Amino acid sequence: MSKHGGATFVPLNIAVLTVSDTRTEENDTSGQALAQRVVEAGHTLADKAIVIDDVYQLRAIMSKWIADDSIHAVVSTGGTGFTARDNTPEAIMPLFDKQVEGFGEIFRSVSYDEIGTSTIQSRAFAGMANRTVICCVPGSTNACKTAWDKVIKEQLDASHRPCNFVPHLNLAEACESRG
Repeated sequence: MSKHGGATFVPLNIAVLTVSDTRTEENDTSGQALAQRVVEAGHTLADKAIVIDDVYQLRAIMSKWIADDSIHAVVSTGGTGFTARDNTPEAIMPLFDKQVEGFGEIFRSVSYDEIGTSTIQSRAFAGMANRTVICCVPGSTNACKTAWDKVIKEQLDASHRPCNFVPHLNLAEACESRG
């Protein structure tokens, strides 16, 4: 049991996807920040990729990870703005079995303290597909840090109470649900 009275921490296999027409492994500070946080939190970085902001390429890699039972979560950065090339919501949302409506609301709320009303332009979102949680956040490195540190990290921690995403994931281990 954790100090929070819930289950103990369960390390997850998490994939990180950067959506960008310009980023490379050398300059992908957003994807690197997320990957670093995944590992520092005690999880395993299952895969990391960069894909151009193309609906079908996004769906292809996301579908591959959703179908892989060993990947429990995906965190995607980029493509959530308003430009003509920002296609992440349109590409990924149709793959969801369920949307997590509160994710974008909470992200924008915590982001407001950092960037004010500019957060209204964020189309951050999350959902579940094949018992894999998918969180899609803006492409800025600061937005990725905010999303992980203030929202995602707790929700991917089985010891966070009163609830988290872990009991809903495709894990071999049995996880406690709310009690």
